[in-house]
Amino acid sequence: MIIGVPKEIKTHENRVSLLPSGVLQFIRNGHKVIVEKGAGAGSGFSDEMYVERGAEISDDVEKLWQQADMIMKVKEPIQVEYDRMRDGQILFTYLHFAASEELTQAVVDSKCIAIAYETVEKADGSLPLLIPMSEVAGRMASQEGAKYLEKPTGGRGVLMGGIPGVPPANVIVLGGGIVGVNAAKIASGMGADTTILDISLKKLRYLDDVMPKNVKTLFSTEGNIRNLLRGLTWLLARFWFQVPKLQA
Repeated sequence: MIIGVPKEIKTHENRVSLLPSGVLQFIRNGHKVIVEKGAGAGSGFSDEMYVERGAEISDDVEKLWQQADMIMKVKEPIQVEYDRMRDGQILFTYLHFAASEELTQAVVDSKCIAIAYETVEKADGSLPLLIPMSEVAGRMASQEGAKYLEKPTGGRGVLMGGIPGVPPANVIVLGGGIVGVNAAKIASGMGADTTILDISLKKLRYLDDVMPKNVKTLFSTEGNIRNLLRGLTWLLARFWFQVPKLQA
């Protein structure tokens, strides 16, 4: 099989779908790998690193799509890539069809074999390709929240961990799933007074055992959420309107 790895062209996307180490595994299993020139640069992988592992580098993306039996990407194809998909070709990437009727129709019309990362399941029902993205989202949530508490970004000048004589920030995490747990880990690791809410008592008991002592667990009800947010409504509204780019 010929595996093609085109460079991601969606705005602000710097990831690459295949590491040089992955190339080596494909080569050892009898496959050929073609990587578009510069595809790994945004993630810190040079063309030379791919060549060392046995990949072929191509500077013609149209030819790469034409040659490849399987295309590996990170993000869903954008409009300029729709005509590159073809009948019988395997497309392996995050697709999120529910977010775009246009993309869904383009994939259907191409008659390619589309395999969405987010739908790949293990025997236990877990989603091994989606979980890491949820971990990243959770950890970045607290990191970004800390940034927007700073004065230069419109915040109140609150330090997540406080200092001696000054209390730490209060962080409320709604939901004890993959995203929520990772958000709580980072917030509590920065020293914030963190509360995580969930509707599963079993999950809350588990989190109460494994999370740091500055993480409190609370059953998620409207009343409990209102109590936690009392006095903070003005702050949330100010944050929402001052940072509109985070609404997307």
